Amino acid sequence: MKQTLLFIPTLRENPKEAEVNSHRILLRGGYVRQLAAGIYTYLPLAYRIIKKIENIIREELDKIGCSELLMPAMQPRDIWEESGRWFDYGKELMRLKDRNDREFCLGPTHEEVVTTLVREYLSSYKRFPLALYQIQTKFRDEFRPRYGLMRGREFIMKDLYTFHTDEKDLDLWYSKVRQAYKNIFDRCGLNYRIVSADSGNIGGKSSEEFVVLCEIGEDTIVYSDASDFACNQELCDLPVGAPSPDGKGKILHARGIEVGHIFKLGTKYSLPMKAVFVDQEQKQQPIIMGCYGIGISRVLMAILEQHADQDKVVWPKEVTPFQVHILPLEKEGTPSFELAKEIYEKLDGDFEVLFDDRNERAGVKFNDADLIGINHRIIVGKKAADGIFEYKRVADGFTKEISDLKELYELLK
Repeated sequence: MKQTLLFIPTLRENPKEAEVNSHRILLRGGYVRQLAAGIYTYLPLAYRIIKKIENIIREELDKIGCSELLMPAMQPRDIWEESGRWFDYGKELMRLKDRNDREFCLGPTHEEVVTTLVREYLSSYKRFPLALYQIQTKFRDEFRPRYGLMRGREFIMKDLYTFHTDEKDLDLWYSKVRQAYKNIFDRCGLNYRIVSADSGNIGGKSSEEFVVLCEIGEDTIVYSDASDFACNQELCDLPVGAPSPDGKGKILHARGIEVGHIFKLGTKYSLPMKAVFVDQEQKQQPIIMGCYGIGISRVLMAILEQHADQDKVVWPKEVTPFQVHILPLEKEGTPSFELAKEIYEKLDGDFEVLFDDRNERAGVKFNDADLIGINHRIIVGKKAADGIFEYKRVADGFTKEISDLKELYELLK
């Protein structure tokens, strides 16, 4: 794509409202713009990345047999009263009334909606198990929205719900989804830990959080330096250097951002909402449920926190907005620009290419390229008349002068 046609409103100065590095880059790099506190517009760069994160999620969940649907964001009060959460959820629930004075909320989560859906159809044990997920905008009236996308009042989330006839099947699916989450966050290039957690407003008998290690995180986790043991400090307050409870290694502390949370809900919603099925002995039993969430917009910010340094970012391979960035250092009509254009036209069918065809100084192009964060960069400068250009791999600083497109293809692959 030509950069003149892509809306990337970069800023020259650091925004005053940005408290952390990832938020500063999101604003300076033209990824997002704030409409109100905790409410953002995702501009084309950010939305390209979000769609790639979403597609990774779809691939991993579809692989284990989940089905995607889309449920309403606006939910009637009566189903929240059925579950008992209309008052229990608290002030974070966005409430509103229609013209007939009927009360609704804007969904922060969808346990009530999905339970009303499946109780009409999952009437027999023969129809289980079932796994349904959606990717949708959620709403929470946060007391203090902060750090850009990390704690917003409107955000993009993936929520998955599984339905079972017994605890054994719930455990099996919980394990399958847990592994799918590991695949998702690995593909997003994140350094994270899985920690035992409090189930909070969602409820259920047990849950685990996927926490990305990051200094701006709101949670502190304790974890072993020699095993997979990790736990939220609120549940397991072990000092640094203490023996790990699993007998492997010593305890370390780290701040972290929660990007995923998985729950064994059991019958928390099916019992009060009368979601039942008929078992093999023709007896009614409550449906057993699991719930699994990923904060997609928060994942975007977490990736930035781990892959950005001051005003420079390098997006991981699977979520990069484009695969190749071509920068001619001279204006249209020059050998530099014409060679860059030729390279762009040859690569464009095989790779996602961003061609900086703007009439800007080289310094502006390099500064913007650092904010856009594409790992593979092609710089076409003074040697263009001889057919020579520079390839740079930004992540490790590798550079090489090239005149053969075959060699460039090998480097890009």
